[in-house]
Amino acid sequence: MQRLVLLDLDNTLVNLDEAFQVWAVEFVEEHSLGCEAVDWLLALNRTGYPHREVFFGKVREYFTLSAPVKELWDRYRERMPYLVRCRPEVMSGLAQLRASGWKVAIITNGTADNQLGKIQRTGLAEAVDAYALSGLEGIRKPDVGLFEIAARRCGMTLADGGWMVGDHPVADISGGRAAGLRTIWIDRGTRPDQEHEADHVVTDVLQAMEILHSEC
Repeated sequence: MQRLVLLDLDNTLVNLDEAFQVWAVEFVEEHSLGCEAVDWLLALNRTGYPHREVFFGKVREYFTLSAPVKELWDRYRERMPYLVRCRPEVMSGLAQLRASGWKVAIITNGTADNQLGKIQRTGLAEAVDAYALSGLEGIRKPDVGLFEIAARRCGMTLADGGWMVGDHPVADISGGRAAGLRTIWIDRGTRPDQEHEADHVVTDVLQAMEILHSEC
């Protein structure tokens, strides 16, 4: 099997949940919503509104905000790249994989400005060989097409296998399996009843990198 690994971005290479909490505090302070509003925003985020247009529609309605949904969502996308962090040990792990002959790509769903901003501001753009963003390509995981684009940009093909690492059981694990890749699921404890068919289950991307090195 070729040394190709595709990695999800949010809550895999970067901690989006942590960044979202920082954003929520800022948002509540900006709009003078009161400290309980932070818990409400965090709870809404956990209940499964990944599409931010829907999320901000509910936020606007609940807090009777005057700003249009699009404005709220636009400002969120502008801010989030400044809040996400990629740990130094994760950056080091990526460098070690590439030094060992691995081709490494990021494959992520999300709007182009938000995801590209995260990749560039964290330094991940220079830490990987390629990336494929749904907002740029018009294809979303688990569609195999996005996996194909990432592999091709690494100078490889899915026909020769590889790995997919991510935290979403459907987009990352089912999508990776459909693309013919072995998979590592990062179980963050947020989907206790979620069925999956991952080859390995870990709680941190660093553990996933250790598995990849053991496969050399």
